[in-house]
Amino acid sequence: MHASAFPHIARPTPESINFSWLLKLRWGAIAGQVATITAVQRLYGVHLPMVAMGVVIAVEALSNLGWQLATRRRAPEAWWSATIMLLDTVLLTGLLHLSGGPLNPFSFLYLVQIALAAVILPARFTWALVALSLAGSGSLFLWPAMPLDGLSHADYMVLHLRGMWVAFGVAATFIVYFLMRVRRDLEARELALQHARELAQRQLRLTSLATLAAGAAHELATPLSTIALVAGELDRQLTNATPRHIAEDIALIRAEVARCRQILDSMAAESGQNAGELLTAVHLADVVQAAVARARPSPLVQVELHTEPTPLRLPRRALTQALQSLLANAQDASGPESPVQLTATLQKGELVLDIVDQGTGMDALVLARVGEPFFTTKAVGRGMGLGVFLSRTLLESLGGSLQLSSHPGRGTRARISLTVPA
Repeated sequence: MHASAFPHIARPTPESINFSWLLKLRWGAIAGQVATITAVQRLYGVHLPMVAMGVVIAVEALSNLGWQLATRRRAPEAWWSATIMLLDTVLLTGLLHLSGGPLNPFSFLYLVQIALAAVILPARFTWALVALSLAGSGSLFLWPAMPLDGLSHADYMVLHLRGMWVAFGVAATFIVYFLMRVRRDLEARELALQHARELAQRQLRLTSLATLAAGAAHELATPLSTIALVAGELDRQLTNATPRHIAEDIALIRAEVARCRQILDSMAAESGQNAGELLTAVHLADVVQAAVARARPSPLVQVELHTEPTPLRLPRRALTQALQSLLANAQDASGPESPVQLTATLQKGELVLDIVDQGTGMDALVLARVGEPFFTTKAVGRGMGLGVFLSRTLLESLGGSLQLSSHPGRGTRARISLTVPA
């Protein structure tokens, strides 16, 4: 069973994420343009061609609304963002022409478009935008700009200098905001890739363990069967005159052979067979009951289920095996009179199972290593250090997770999180 066995959940692509944020930035730019035009007209008494500028801003707003509606029908592609940014360059040229031409300090905003394009667009679209920006900026010198009525030369210079300061702040804010978001996305993607690599390594180790278990079971099956057969024959041939210690030794041999068979069967079951299990509709209480039934009678396992009594689509055998293994670890860590707590909750399609023991806990160094193959804090002969590793690998292959938290003297909590398909 892999994560693909669950109903497909569409994940946003980098193009869709960038396009969504680009639309949000455009709404911010539109609001900023309206505020700037209003402030210049009212505070400085500058008479701007409001109708023409209103048409340009309306085109920008309508195009943004149209693109938002288009994203509801299909996933955005790279050329969508390129088209928007090319259109914005043309509209910016129109606004600059209507408000001072090459002397307008907001011509600096051409660089904002170019900086954003360098981050989110392919090279060919970025260079196309650079060429269009150069052409638009150059066109401001070819055609006379619309005159700004109501300003003297001195007033115009004051307005120009203040506009340069505002333009710099707007450009810096937009560029830093977008680049910081891109950096956060890259960091999140790097963490996801690191997690995927770790999962692949654990899957590889799990495959190796499965191969080892299958080979050990195959190689040991014949000699164990022979030992069991010979021990059975000796047991039947015993007479009352046979010394008691010999009869006890033979009984011990038969018991240990049976135990070896159980260990081999457990290795085969725990080393990957459950990874191919299909989802079935089961009651969570039945899964928990099956796991608790396989646990030792002491210490006691206390169960609390905060879920609806309705069937859930779960990998029954795999989840039962993971719970059984974690319960065994919790019982080993707890004292005979210290119960183990098993709590299950289901919220918004996510199943969370907490297994809490009352043992001595672990420090940070030991906790960091728990889950490594063949690493164990138990006494020699009490375990091979595979329970947590196999449980975590199995749950991650199902799209879930296993998190451990512990502090010295305060026990350990093992939390299973698993998405439950509707």
